[in-house]
Amino acid sequence: MRRREFITLLGGAAAWPLAARAQQGKRVRRVGALLPLAASDPQVQARYAAFLQRLQQLGWTVGNNVQIDSRWSAGNEDDTRKYAAELVALAPDVIFTSGSAGVGPLRRATRTDPVGAGFVESLARPGGNTTGFTPYEYGIGAKWLELLKQIAPSVTRVAVVRDPAITAGIGLWGAIQSVSPSFAVELRPVDVSDAGEIERALAAFAGSPNGGLIPTGSALAIVHRDLIIALAARHRLPAVYYERYFAAAGGLVSYGADVVDQFRLAAGYVDRILRGEKPADLPVQAPTKYELVINLKTAKAGLTVPETLLARVEEVIE
Repeated sequence: MRRREFITLLGGAAAWPLAARAQQGKRVRRVGALLPLAASDPQVQARYAAFLQRLQQLGWTVGNNVQIDSRWSAGNEDDTRKYAAELVALAPDVIFTSGSAGVGPLRRATRTDPVGAGFVESLARPGGNTTGFTPYEYGIGAKWLELLKQIAPSVTRVAVVRDPAITAGIGLWGAIQSVSPSFAVELRPVDVSDAGEIERALAAFAGSPNGGLIPTGSALAIVHRDLIIALAARHRLPAVYYERYFAAAGGLVSYGADVVDQFRLAAGYVDRILRGEKPADLPVQAPTKYELVINLKTAKAGLTVPETLLARVEEVIE
């Protein structure tokens, strides 16, 4: 039995082909899906539906020639580890996961080894049995801070919401921290673990003036996104988010990749692995385009959006 291989959205989406087994010649192939997100979340369901739809377009129909075993952990770290072990024990042909929160437990469960997180050897030649798509490089953190200062020039203090348990949380914090002196901004890390901690930390941070907010990507940020958006509004904290659905749900501005499209792309890698290609030969891909989205209704609650910024946006939500 060869090493298990995977597709993962590396802080975005990824894939591992598991063993090439005697079952390989059988008609029905098996795919594991580890989603450290809430199954009831409509935004998450839209991503997963795009993944399934693309698989079908590529010739893989659930119940016909492919079986998908899915596990949803809603950001619970213990459940993610448990479900990772469960899926590995099922010995599917490929395991698909989303985000560092899913990649780490799967890597440990399969004894395998993107570059900053230590999941792959390089983006062009991942090596091992892990490959996939990343939603951003850590340098995007500097862009988020730049956008925040453009839309709210008075901001001098920024709370960075992060999950310190994942590499992306540490890497993005470091990227934002490295450029904060050039924007004359003081940073405060806000570690996410549960709703109460987020609420207490942001209430305390908002006790002083000229504050702003940058939530970084994680499964916990997705699970608690409505709370984070509501707290930003309650405490009048201008905020820059990393995905469009934050702006669509009432957040001020977002700058990031089209994650639904990344799930479609991940389905393409699953297809290629099921047909015999190796993850080690499939490069980890970063987005070629980022979307800038502004919620004007939220902005009008106390900010004036510069015309130069409006001219660059892909979407204005009114």
